[in-house]
Amino acid sequence: MNLRIGLGFDSHEFEEGKPLYLGGVRIDFPHGLKGHSDGDVLLHAITDAILGALGEPDIGELFSDKDERWRGVRSEVFLEEALRRMRERGYEVVNLDCVLIADEPKISPHKEAVRENLSRLLGAPEDRISLKGKRREGFCEAKGMACICVVLLGKRDEG
Repeated sequence: MNLRIGLGFDSHEFEEGKPLYLGGVRIDFPHGLKGHSDGDVLLHAITDAILGALGEPDIGELFSDKDERWRGVRSEVFLEEALRRMRERGYEVVNLDCVLIADEPKISPHKEAVRENLSRLLGAPEDRISLKGKRREGFCEAKGMACICVVLLGKRDEG
């Protein structure tokens, strides 16, 4: 099997009155994430991990925040393009491991709903998707959320 690994990172500050989306799931919380799009740090990091594994341009190059077409767009649009490129080259998600870093909201009450949605979006079984929430434990001032993801892509060898 031909394997490729990619690393994705994203972070956004909280913004009052904006909806919070994580992995495409709306989370009941008084702050959303500031961003040109919906600010979904999880989908942004996954998108960048897939693009990186493929050696493609990153999310900022493909979907510039200077381009008004992407203002307020749901991040599934970005992920769909990364997945299109991945599938076009014959790859599939072998494993995805993500860490959301935030003091609040707590990730554990939302983990299963987010994993289910990621499974649907990626077309991969849930047992290939790991999602963890970590608090910053006093490190730096908490004004938002960050996410780190590692993806392993695989393509069956011909013959």
